[in-house]
Amino acid sequence: MPGHKGKKYGGDITEIHGADVLYSSKGIIAESQKNAAEMFGSYRTFYSAEGSTLAIKAMLALVTEGKEKRRILAGRNAHKAFIYGCALLDIIPEWIFPDTFYDICTCKITPKNVEEALKKCNELPCAVYITSPDYLGVQTDIEGISKVCRAYEVPLLVDNAHGAYTAFLEKSEHPLHLGADMCCDSAHKTLPVLTGGAYLHISENGKKYACGAQNALALFASTSPSYLILSSLDECNAYFEGDYRKELKETVKLTEKAKKQLCKGGYRIIGTEKTKITLCVSEYGYTGFEIEEMLREKKIYCEYADQKHIVFMVTPQNTKEDIEYLVSVLRLIERVKMIKTEPIPTPPFIPKVVTTPRKAMLGEKETVKTKDALHRVCASPTVSCPPAIPIVISGEEIDEKAIELFEHYGVTEIEVIK
Repeated sequence: MPGHKGKKYGGDITEIHGADVLYSSKGIIAESQKNAAEMFGSYRTFYSAEGSTLAIKAMLALVTEGKEKRRILAGRNAHKAFIYGCALLDIIPEWIFPDTFYDICTCKITPKNVEEALKKCNELPCAVYITSPDYLGVQTDIEGISKVCRAYEVPLLVDNAHGAYTAFLEKSEHPLHLGADMCCDSAHKTLPVLTGGAYLHISENGKKYACGAQNALALFASTSPSYLILSSLDECNAYFEGDYRKELKETVKLTEKAKKQLCKGGYRIIGTEKTKITLCVSEYGYTGFEIEEMLREKKIYCEYADQKHIVFMVTPQNTKEDIEYLVSVLRLIERVKMIKTEPIPTPPFIPKVVTTPRKAMLGEKETVKTKDALHRVCASPTVSCPPAIPIVISGEEIDEKAIELFEHYGVTEIEVIK
C-alpha cells in the first residue's frame, strides 16, 4: 500500500520502515512534533491529519477520562465537532451565554460569565470550553478566563481553529500563552498546510494530559493518516524558522490598512482578529450572499457569507496586490441607503434539555419540515459548514424562537427524535 505505488501521488505513503507511526510515534514524526512544540512554545504538540475535529474529541476524552459525571461548561457557539464529541463520550454540555447576543457565530464570553457559571455548579465541571477566535473574527479574553479557571482548578480548553498564526504575532495572542491547558489549531486555515492538517497543543499548565494524548487521538482517528498532510505540517516548521514572522507582520499591516480603507468607504468591520476581514454588509444595503456573488464575478472568493456578513481570511500567501484588489472591488460597489436584512430573532437562551446529546444523536430519528418541528427534540445538529455552529443542540426541545432562527438561516428541514 498504497495501490498507486507512488507513481501518481509522490510522497503519499503508509507506515513503511522509517516512516514512523503517527499515534505511537518514536521516530521522524516524533522529532517533527517536537520541532513544532518548540516553534509554538508548547509543552507538547501533536499532529492531526483530520483537522481540529480530531483534536477537539481528543481534548474532551482527556479531561473526562475516569470521571463518573462528565459535564463541560462551554460557550454556546461551539462547533458541531464538540457536539459530536459529547455524544460519543456521553458528555453533558452546560452552556455559558454572553451578556448580549449578536449572532450564532459569536459568543463573547467574559471572565465574569465563566465565574458566575462555575459558582452555580454544585459540582465543578471537567473543563471549561471556549471558541476563540470565532468565525466572525471576534476574540474572547482567554487570559482573563484562564485565571478564573485556575482559581477553581478547572482546566480550560480552547478551540483555536482559526488562530494558529496568533502564536507568531509580535505579541502572541495564542491560547497557549494566555493560560489555556489545551487547545486545537487548524493549521490549514491560516498556515501553508494541506487541508486536514491540525495541531493538538498541550501547555505547561496541562502537562498531565500529555502522556495520554496519543491514545486519545488514536481513539477517534483513522489508522491511515495522510503522510502528505503530515509532510506539509513538517515543512511548516521550516517556514516558521524562516521569514514567517516578518511576512506575518507585513500581512497584519496590509490587513489593517485594508480595514481602514473599507471603513472610509462606508463598510462596518466586525471582530478584532488581525488577519480576518469581516464586513457587516447588511448595513451597506446587501446580503452577504449578494456581495459574494458580485465578488465571484471578479475572481474573488470569500471564506464565508450569510444574510448579514461576508468574511475574508488573509495570510502571507496573499500578495499586497491581492488585498488591494479586494478593497478596490468592494469600494466600487455602490452603497444602498437601507439595511438589507431584518434583525436576527432572539435565540432560545435557556433551551429545555430533554435528553443527552448521546441519546438524541444515536437514537432513532426522522426528518421533518422546520415548520412542523415545534416542541420536537433535536436529534442531529442541522447546520452547514461553514460555520458548523448548531442553533439547537442534540437533546434540546425546539421552541418558537428556535424555529424563527432556523427560518432566518434558511434551514428548511430538521432531524428530530422519532
